[in-house]
Amino acid sequence: MKKKTVLLKLFVSTLYLSAFTFGGGYVIVTLMKKKFVDDYHWIEKDEMLDLVAIAQSAPGAIAVNGAIVVGYKLAGILGALTAIIATIIPPFVIISVISVFYNAFKTNYVVSEVLEGMQAGVGAVIASVVCDMAAGVVIERSRLSMVIMVCAFIAACFFGINVIYIIIACVLIGIARVFINR
Repeated sequence: MKKKTVLLKLFVSTLYLSAFTFGGGYVIVTLMKKKFVDDYHWIEKDEMLDLVAIAQSAPGAIAVNGAIVVGYKLAGILGALTAIIATIIPPFVIISVISVFYNAFKTNYVVSEVLEGMQAGVGAVIASVVCDMAAGVVIERSRLSMVIMVCAFIAACFFGINVIYIIIACVLIGIARVFINR
């Protein structure tokens, strides 16, 4: 496919996803997976999991990091820039409008109830991401990956260990695994 066509589709897709996604980066990553893996077949499922891991471990907003890695994978530096711009335009516009009308929004009963209702939908989408990612690990049938997944879950949910430490531990395990396999 021509690079211009890829860039245009990338821009429109990430702009659309960013404009109509509520709930943060994990939600947009799920929708990116659906768009770029399932619909366009530009990226393989395993590759998308790797890109999500990179986006998650990099500093900054996961939605922007996800757009960067997907854009770079598809079209290099120009793809990353295209995806970044398309991803930040909707929140920038929305936050600008909200800041102008903040006083009217902060006390509006309907707006606060709508946002509270959206939390349930966001929770469901995040649960869907977790199930998709866990299914990928289980299908891979790597015992070490399954043990890491279960241990990370237990460490975060039951012991309250900070996610940063869990990510660092997983990075170290991944590095050790690469060196051992070589």
